Amino acid sequence: MPARAEARGLDLVTRVPSFRLLFLATLGSGFGTWLAFVALAIDVKDRTDSGPWVSALLIADVLPAVVIGLLAGPLVDRLSRKGLMIGSDLLRAAIFCLLPFASSAGVIVLLAALAGVGTGIFRPAVYAGLPNLVDDEDLPRANGLIQGVENLAWAVGPLLGGLVVAAWGPDVAYWANAATFVVSAALLGGIPGRLLQRGTAESHGHWRDLLEGVSFVLGSRSLVTVLVAWNVFMLASAGINVAEVFLAKDTFDAGDFGYGLLVGATGLGLVLGSLAAGMLLDRGSVSHVYSGSILLVGIAVAAGALAPNVWVAAGCVLVVGAANGAAVVCNALFVQRGSPDALRGRVFTVLMSSSFGVLALGMIVSGPLTDAVGPRWVWGASAALAGLSAVLALVLSRGIQPEAVPEPT
Repeated sequence: MPARAEARGLDLVTRVPSFRLLFLATLGSGFGTWLAFVALAIDVKDRTDSGPWVSALLIADVLPAVVIGLLAGPLVDRLSRKGLMIGSDLLRAAIFCLLPFASSAGVIVLLAALAGVGTGIFRPAVYAGLPNLVDDEDLPRANGLIQGVENLAWAVGPLLGGLVVAAWGPDVAYWANAATFVVSAALLGGIPGRLLQRGTAESHGHWRDLLEGVSFVLGSRSLVTVLVAWNVFMLASAGINVAEVFLAKDTFDAGDFGYGLLVGATGLGLVLGSLAAGMLLDRGSVSHVYSGSILLVGIAVAAGALAPNVWVAAGCVLVVGAANGAAVVCNALFVQRGSPDALRGRVFTVLMSSSFGVLALGMIVSGPLTDAVGPRWVWGASAALAGLSAVLALVLSRGIQPEAVPEPT
């Protein structure tokens, strides 16, 4: 049975045309994004050689998602999800066309923040609409495939990004990313808008609409699990992400390519973990898959902190990515099956706003901490936080097997 189910899941790309367009759009834009991510981090690091500046860049990428969750979350349910996704792609394309002309690290951080606005709208719209594109029995593998293709881009893009920046500088990566967003917008234009949502939600006033999403999250055990456990995990992620470029370039003396290798190894692991998540969920409870995956992240990060060189660290990071990929699929499944379509956009934005807010706070602390104690110690602290997150996930999710919430009549 699991083998037949897995084959059915992998067949989604060919047998569901609208899902195929979403899959290809995700592949194209994701590839360019991760190539440009390395360029942005290296550009800012080389201009400033400062942990706080790298933190500022990473915060600028995620902070807009917090603001969107607080202010614009209801729009994902009230407006066309297709239109929001295409508009987000075109906004980000324009921003990356401007980045080659940035004159300082401050301008780069500002433009990265504006690009984060597009990402903050795009991702909730994708994951809120996905359950309407596929049958419920295919949803775990649809999530795995979308996550997998995003993570394939994560695996390949940074490796090429490190090489491209080393050879030609960051501007080439910025132009390439702008082109991928244009292609993504064109592909998304082929998806009928009615397939991404059952209908636009009726508004009872912006703030009441937003509070409905918050109340629904707090009243659901599945969603509270994601809210609590994943926020703790975001603190761990903050330390890992901020310290990673310093671990590669300073601790291991591996240069730009070494940093690209670590980020790329994470992406490859995420591909494997995302694609394997559906099969794991067929064979084990979501509680065990979720908490076990997060615990494995903590163990692998601890091993990476002790690694003697960048190649051993890359092997550890590969495991981190695989475990993280499986946990993210569990997160999406909790939300998609735990909320009706009319509220799903708000639920996603509330949870993303919360987790990105915690991530930003963690990055604010991680920059100066990396300068003070070094990247190895920051990774060690991150490993401990991941272990705590795993315990919380196991306790809160025990016995939960998320099933689709009936739509209101």
